[in-house]
Amino acid sequence: MAGTRWVAGHLPFSVGRSASDTLRLDDAGVWDGHCRFELRDHTRFALVSSPDALTLINGHSAGEALLRNGDIIELGSLRLQFGLSPTLHRSLRFREALTWMALGLLSLTQIALIYALSMEL
Repeated sequence: MAGTRWVAGHLPFSVGRSASDTLRLDDAGVWDGHCRFELRDHTRFALVSSPDALTLINGHSAGEALLRNGDIIELGSLRLQFGLSPTLHRSLRFREALTWMALGLLSLTQIALIYALSMEL
């Protein structure tokens, strides 16, 4: 199942063998209700592990830890990589074209003013 992506549609998001877990996995070493992902302070993600289950984050044992993009989470024989969804970039072509047109109009206005002022002298 390498390369498989799971997207959490809502938080908390639980991982384990139980049918009540959001993501149900049958890999060796994965317990019922092994861990869950939570949102803290509306800005940070936390992993909370069951007290009986061994959970490693970047090779270090953790019962509860804040997650960063790219952290490797080990649940028994299973390895997961935590990541945020890629950002969607909006096209800025219209704004860029509008900016260049405004600069062109400004330049033409300055040239017209310089010409008009030089004719009066």
